[in-house]
Amino acid sequence: MTASRVDSITAEVVSRHLLSIAEEMAATLIRTSFSPNIKERADCSTAVFDAAGRVIAQAQRVPIHLGSMIGAVHAVTARFGADEIAPGDMFVANDPYSGGGSHLPDINIIAPVFWQGRIVAYVANIAHHADVGGMVPGSEAAVCRSIFQEGLRIPPVRIMRGGEINRDVFDIILLNSRTADERNGDLRAQFASNVTGIRAVEGLFARYGEDTEPAIEAYVDFTRRRFTAAIGRIKPGIYTMEDFLDGDAPGETARIALTLTIEGGRMALDFSGSAAQLSWARNIPHQALIATVYTVAKSLLDPDVPANAGYFDTISIHAPQGCVVQPVAPAPVGCRSISAGVLGDVIALALSKAMPERAIAGSGPHHLAVFAGPDPRDDGYFVNYETIAGGMGARPNRDGIDAVRVHASGASNLPVEALEHAYPLRIERYAIRDGSGGAGERRGGAGVIREYRALAEGITVSLSAERQTVLAPGLAGGMPGAAGVFVLDPGTPRERVLGAAEADVALPPDSVLSIRTPGGGGYGPPERRPQAALDKDRREDRAPPAAEFSPGDLPRTETAA
Repeated sequence: MTASRVDSITAEVVSRHLLSIAEEMAATLIRTSFSPNIKERADCSTAVFDAAGRVIAQAQRVPIHLGSMIGAVHAVTARFGADEIAPGDMFVANDPYSGGGSHLPDINIIAPVFWQGRIVAYVANIAHHADVGGMVPGSEAAVCRSIFQEGLRIPPVRIMRGGEINRDVFDIILLNSRTADERNGDLRAQFASNVTGIRAVEGLFARYGEDTEPAIEAYVDFTRRRFTAAIGRIKPGIYTMEDFLDGDAPGETARIALTLTIEGGRMALDFSGSAAQLSWARNIPHQALIATVYTVAKSLLDPDVPANAGYFDTISIHAPQGCVVQPVAPAPVGCRSISAGVLGDVIALALSKAMPERAIAGSGPHHLAVFAGPDPRDDGYFVNYETIAGGMGARPNRDGIDAVRVHASGASNLPVEALEHAYPLRIERYAIRDGSGGAGERRGGAGVIREYRALAEGITVSLSAERQTVLAPGLAGGMPGAAGVFVLDPGTPRERVLGAAEADVALPPDSVLSIRTPGGGGYGPPERRPQAALDKDRREDRAPPAAEFSPGDLPRTETAA
């Protein structure tokens, strides 16, 4: 049975079955994990791939993980021949330059699925581990100047053989983490997730036999045709856009430039003209680049299209080697997710020119804080990885979304109760940052204020952020969103504004760190805001935007390209 002649009902049933397998894998991983970052924040993803390594089903979790899993599966198949892989094997990888990863805390576990003696699929999962070594607790900080400072680098290696853990590899990973017990539990949860996926895919092939692979091919082909049609509804042309990351030094910025070509049902994205790779860990490696492109394109053109390789085939991406969106080793990449928030704006704003009825203003990406230190409650050591949401940009027909992870970013917040139960920290305030969204006919989404009080000696925090220098741009006359900021001991004589890239900042007992994330840009002139929207603002007791920002006020000191 070929893909062109496959029974449509079988194809639909198989495709839904694959999606349910990916979701079941995710549920297994979250429910059996050990660390709050995975079991509470769900900072993990799962997917099913075909024998060629193409994505055929992904659970709805963290979009930026998609690129890392694609890269890791391809890295495994490139390094190991089919005759070197046996049932019960699993492979581990995290390195952006040799293992297909996008940053080191995201550890991929990949496993083959056999049917009738041959590999018919792969299952894979990725989990963000709160610490994999390196110079800074949490293994992710903008201050890192080389990937060698960011933690343990793992090329594709076998971590399980014939169903038995390879203790040599497993113990190396544990030894390099400040929180080895968490790594032990989380890695075993990843193994369990893949076992769940293997059994389910084997069951799918046992049920549909030789019809399974043609049905999968038909599913991928349907996705390709559907997304080609979605691109075909956009006005053909060439559209350009740029935005800026924070640069290597205060006051500097790094340009992300995009030329988007829409023609013949295809999209081509060319990032030539972007700044050279940075010496700080704001670079966006290849796998994070493609994940952001795929996510933003899907979100704006056809949000309901299946997340598989079919629609990837309609998109081509070019980025020069050594630029900020295609760095080469040993460039650091730890904070690629925050930078990808700005990259997502560049892509979305270019597409907004092509389809103004679906336009979206710039957004405020999340801010990162990694707390670490001794925990007096159990005489252990803790690492608490926190990402605090920003605000989404406004659209022609609606206000931006408050307190949300933007574009390809996606893990949940850590609930206050879970945080205070697990760590010697207390949340003093957690609220919408009223007035931080840009003014406009449709206002930008507001960021968040989240304040932490240290409850023990020896606690430190490392901080990373974007949109503290270059604001999220408004659109069609809308105003930019407010900048993000980190403030230590606000409202006291010790108040101090911290930088967007800090490491090992001491938090003495009873000190407070206030994190205020950036807002999204507004859409349309503020004076045209509808009366109904103004009345709603008053009912909700919303403050007006705290300041009027002009795009002409934004810094544009670019690093050398």
